[in-house]
Amino acid sequence: MAELISISEALARVLARVRPLPPEPVALPDSAGRVLAEPARALVDLPPFPSSAMDGFAVRAADTPGTLPVGHRIAAGRPVPRALGPGEAMAIATGGAIPDGADAVVPMEYVVEHANSVEIATASRPGDHVRPRAGDVRAGEVVVETGSLLGPAQLGGLAAAGISEVRCARRPQAAVLATGSELCAPGEPLGPGQIYESNSTLLASALSSAGAEVERLPSVEDDPGLHRAALARGLEHDVLVTSGGVSVGAHDLVRGIERELGVEEVFWGVAVKPGKPVSFGVRGATLVFGLPGNPVSALVGFELFVRPALLALQGAARPGPRYESGRLVRALRRSPQRDELVRARSRSGEDGVTLDPIGGQESHMIVRAAGADALVLVPRGEGELAQGEQVRFLRLA
Repeated sequence: MAELISISEALARVLARVRPLPPEPVALPDSAGRVLAEPARALVDLPPFPSSAMDGFAVRAADTPGTLPVGHRIAAGRPVPRALGPGEAMAIATGGAIPDGADAVVPMEYVVEHANSVEIATASRPGDHVRPRAGDVRAGEVVVETGSLLGPAQLGGLAAAGISEVRCARRPQAAVLATGSELCAPGEPLGPGQIYESNSTLLASALSSAGAEVERLPSVEDDPGLHRAALARGLEHDVLVTSGGVSVGAHDLVRGIERELGVEEVFWGVAVKPGKPVSFGVRGATLVFGLPGNPVSALVGFELFVRPALLALQGAARPGPRYESGRLVRALRRSPQRDELVRARSRSGEDGVTLDPIGGQESHMIVRAAGADALVLVPRGEGELAQGEQVRFLRLA
């Protein structure tokens, strides 16, 4: 194998080859999980009028304290019939429009109501419990910036600002191909020497979670003709992700056939455990990832390189990977040659996140990995990371 490159160098080489996909209009309710391709600007002031932050009474602050007649009752969503006169109050619901002349709201719990008047015991200040017009955003101001991933908070802000449609990068079209004569579809009886094929399910789910539209190609045996036809089909997509067949064995056909099909290999081999024999190449604008056949290696390679590439294709301002910080529950030995991603269970508490590595870290143990929700980064070096030490980790969706 050629000299191994670091995780950071491999990621830099991947992102350097990404060309963001063109934008398209998307109805706001359909844009969850998409990446914004241009700034979204408010169509209205928000709030569009001064409004009450409480159920209470709209008043002139200068008229308090005192007993004031109640001249009108203002409901949210209803027009205000007239201005507030000097020396009077108007009952008002949360969200109701503040009448002209009023400059404060006295909450219900701070007054004593009588039949047609209200007794206010303390002085109010101008602006008390009043939401000013455009206090959240002014018409024309940016609500969500380019490159933002649209989640619930962003969608709520966009809708409140009157935006019904946004422009997002087109979803990446991705293909997944698992290779190997030993593979058998789940649900079918296993033959001699066979194992159930899990990588295409794992990778298709991961691709979808990163915003891609996915085609799962049928797995292929270790046959050059079958490989060539399947890889040619996969190369018609924006992204092709294969698993298996990327090492140096007699039956590892993927990289050689990809070269015949015009794929330029950018790198092969990363100093990471698991997942060392990962490859990355391009053909035109198509990104081509070759992940190892061991399922945990495929999972790690996806989170380190494929997910950031998919988000970058969609124009994400921070494609990742997004590391968080936590403390180890137990010590972990370091590898002198390779960074390692260790599966762990996370727990959040008053002192932050703790990370408990699971038993069974071999790269084929995908069932053990199903009990993990985090990948702990163990940097290469001598000795070990001590119990209680702060480490970086990736969350597993």
